[in-house]
Amino acid sequence: MDENTQVFVISIAAELAGMHPQTLRQYDRLGLVSPGRTAGKSRRYSMRDVQKLQEIARLGSEGVSLEGIRRILELEDHVNALSDRVRELESALADELLNRPGRRVFAAGSAGEVVPMRAGTRVRRSNQIVVWRPLEK
Repeated sequence: MDENTQVFVISIAAELAGMHPQTLRQYDRLGLVSPGRTAGKSRRYSMRDVQKLQEIARLGSEGVSLEGIRRILELEDHVNALSDRVRELESALADELLNRPGRRVFAAGSAGEVVPMRAGTRVRRSNQIVVWRPLEK
Protein backbone atom coordinates (compact mmCIF):
# COMPACT_ATOMS: atom_id res chain seq x y z
CA MET A 1 0.00 0.00 0.00
CA ASP A 2 1.42 3.40 -0.91
CA GLU A 3 0.46 6.82 0.41
CA ASN A 4 -2.01 7.43 -2.43
CA THR A 5 -4.11 4.30 -1.84
CA GLN A 6 -7.57 5.46 -0.80
CA VAL A 7 -8.58 3.22 2.10
CA PHE A 8 -9.84 5.36 4.98
CA VAL A 9 -13.52 6.14 5.50
CA ILE A 10 -14.31 9.68 6.60
CA SER A 11 -14.55 8.88 10.32
CA ILE A 12 -11.11 7.24 10.40
CA ALA A 13 -9.52 9.99 8.28
CA ALA A 14 -11.04 12.62 10.58
CA GLU A 15 -9.70 10.84 13.63
CA LEU A 16 -6.22 10.49 12.12
CA ALA A 17 -6.22 14.19 11.19
CA GLY A 18 -7.64 15.29 14.56
CA MET A 19 -10.73 16.87 12.98
CA HIS A 20 -14.48 16.45 12.93
CA PRO A 21 -15.91 14.55 9.92
CA GLN A 22 -18.04 17.60 9.04
CA THR A 23 -14.84 19.62 8.66
CA LEU A 24 -13.60 17.07 6.11
CA ARG A 25 -16.87 17.39 4.19
CA GLN A 26 -16.47 21.18 4.14
CA TYR A 27 -12.88 20.92 2.91
CA ASP A 28 -14.09 18.54 0.17
CA ARG A 29 -16.74 21.08 -0.91
CA LEU A 30 -14.11 23.84 -0.94
CA GLY A 31 -11.70 21.67 -2.94
CA LEU A 32 -8.93 21.72 -0.31
CA VAL A 33 -8.85 17.91 -0.09
CA SER A 34 -10.59 15.81 -2.73
CA PRO A 35 -10.93 12.20 -1.58
CA GLY A 36 -11.73 9.35 -3.91
CA ARG A 37 -15.26 7.99 -4.15
CA THR A 38 -16.58 4.46 -4.08
CA ALA A 39 -19.30 3.22 -6.44
CA GLY A 40 -21.79 4.17 -3.72
CA LYS A 41 -20.32 7.74 -3.59
CA SER A 42 -18.73 7.27 -0.14
CA ARG A 43 -15.53 9.23 0.44
CA ARG A 44 -12.25 7.32 0.72
CA TYR A 45 -9.14 9.09 1.97
CA SER A 46 -5.50 8.15 1.45
CA MET A 47 -2.62 8.69 3.86
CA ARG A 48 -1.56 11.57 1.63
CA ASP A 49 -5.03 13.13 2.11
CA VAL A 50 -4.67 12.74 5.89
CA GLN A 51 -1.25 14.44 5.77
CA LYS A 52 -2.79 17.27 3.74
CA LEU A 53 -5.56 17.62 6.34
CA GLN A 54 -2.92 17.86 9.07
CA GLU A 55 -1.13 20.55 7.06
CA ILE A 56 -4.41 22.46 6.69
CA ALA A 57 -4.93 22.28 10.46
CA ARG A 58 -1.37 23.52 11.08
CA LEU A 59 -1.75 26.46 8.68
CA GLY A 60 -5.15 27.31 10.14
CA SER A 61 -3.74 27.37 13.66
CA GLU A 62 -1.11 29.84 12.42
CA GLY A 63 -3.89 32.18 11.28
CA VAL A 64 -3.89 31.48 7.53
CA SER A 65 -7.33 31.85 5.94
CA LEU A 66 -8.94 28.98 4.03
CA GLU A 67 -8.34 30.83 0.75
CA GLY A 68 -4.68 31.29 1.71
CA ILE A 69 -4.44 27.61 2.60
CA ARG A 70 -6.01 26.65 -0.74
CA ARG A 71 -3.44 28.77 -2.59
CA ILE A 72 -0.51 27.37 -0.58
CA LEU A 73 -1.61 23.79 -1.26
CA GLU A 74 -2.08 24.58 -4.96
CA LEU A 75 1.44 26.02 -5.19
CA GLU A 76 2.93 23.06 -3.27
CA ASP A 77 1.23 20.64 -5.67
CA HIS A 78 2.58 22.64 -8.62
CA VAL A 79 6.12 22.60 -7.19
CA ASN A 80 5.88 18.83 -6.62
CA ALA A 81 4.69 18.27 -10.20
CA LEU A 82 7.55 20.40 -11.55
CA SER A 83 10.07 18.55 -9.38
CA ASP A 84 8.79 15.23 -10.72
CA ARG A 85 9.12 16.54 -14.28
CA VAL A 86 12.69 17.73 -13.63
CA ARG A 87 13.60 14.27 -12.31
CA GLU A 88 12.09 12.67 -15.44
CA LEU A 89 14.05 15.01 -17.71
CA GLU A 90 17.29 14.47 -15.77
CA SER A 91 16.84 10.73 -16.10
CA ALA A 92 16.11 11.00 -19.83
CA LEU A 93 19.13 13.25 -20.30
CA ALA A 94 21.40 10.89 -18.38
CA ASP A 95 20.17 7.96 -20.48
CA GLU A 96 20.73 9.93 -23.68
CA LEU A 97 24.22 10.99 -22.63
CA LEU A 98 25.12 7.38 -21.84
CA ASN A 99 23.82 6.22 -25.21
CA ARG A 100 25.44 9.01 -27.24
CA PRO A 101 28.37 10.59 -25.41
CA GLY A 102 29.69 13.85 -26.81
CA ARG A 103 26.62 14.72 -28.87
CA ARG A 104 24.21 17.60 -28.43
CA VAL A 105 20.89 16.34 -27.08
CA PHE A 106 18.62 19.37 -27.04
CA ALA A 107 18.48 23.15 -27.03
CA ALA A 108 16.13 25.76 -25.60
CA GLY A 109 13.76 27.42 -28.05
CA SER A 110 12.90 31.13 -28.03
CA ALA A 111 9.81 30.54 -25.85
CA GLY A 112 11.72 28.28 -23.43
CA GLU A 113 10.56 25.01 -24.97
CA VAL A 114 12.89 22.06 -25.41
CA VAL A 115 14.01 21.60 -29.02
CA PRO A 116 15.54 18.21 -29.91
CA MET A 117 18.70 18.50 -32.00
CA ARG A 118 20.33 16.05 -34.36
CA ALA A 119 24.05 15.54 -34.06
CA GLY A 120 26.01 18.17 -35.98
CA THR A 121 23.17 20.72 -36.31
CA ARG A 122 22.91 24.14 -34.72
CA VAL A 123 20.02 26.30 -33.60
CA ARG A 124 19.13 29.12 -36.00
CA ARG A 125 19.89 32.43 -34.36
CA SER A 126 18.10 35.72 -34.93
CA ASN A 127 20.30 38.56 -36.15
CA GLN A 128 18.02 41.43 -35.10
CA ILE A 129 19.47 44.39 -33.24
CA VAL A 130 17.74 45.71 -30.15
CA VAL A 131 18.57 49.20 -28.89
CA TRP A 132 18.04 49.87 -25.22
CA ARG A 133 18.48 53.15 -23.44
CA PRO A 134 17.91 53.47 -19.71
CA LEU A 135 15.46 56.09 -18.46
CA GLU A 136 17.15 59.15 -17.10
CA LYS A 137 16.23 60.17 -13.57
